[in-house]
Amino acid sequence: MKIGYARVSDPSQNLDRQIAALRAEGCDKVFADKASGKAITGRPQLEKAIDALGTGHTLVVAEWDRATRSAIDGMRIILRVADREALIKVLDRAYLDLTTPMGRGLLGLFSGLAEDERQRIVKRANEGRTIAREKGVKFGRKSKLTEHQKQKALERLAAGESAREIAPDYNVSHSTIVRLKA
Repeated sequence: MKIGYARVSDPSQNLDRQIAALRAEGCDKVFADKASGKAITGRPQLEKAIDALGTGHTLVVAEWDRATRSAIDGMRIILRVADREALIKVLDRAYLDLTTPMGRGLLGLFSGLAEDERQRIVKRANEGRTIAREKGVKFGRKSKLTEHQKQKALERLAAGESAREIAPDYNVSHSTIVRLKA
């Protein structure tokens, strides 16, 4: 029996390409997560896929870095699958024979490379945010009030009106008005 696993990082992303590859490989069942790869937890469908494996079954993953982003996590997955006397097949690494210690070791290496890539992505994103901040880019949600509305609301607060009285005039919650004082 072949059991497939697919993952994308964001709910807005599409799993179709990976699932099509797993179906083409002949997977009897396919489990899929929409969860970030930065953490090694929070992939309930991967856990279910591994739990569904029996002796002689194969866990099929379209791309190894979709299953893991950490060398340690990759080895943990390999060991859990091996404990169930099952195999792993990675479609984008077809040249690896994961039934041998050397093949599993190489897969561990690829897990380390995936972890390195994740760290590089985070570093580039952080550097990009730092540069954007230096250029004056504002992050976070756009304010519900214009600068003019903020000024008028602050004037009304100073005149003694409560945030609960002011908020309906601007179609915002009273906490939005309260935060203006901070």
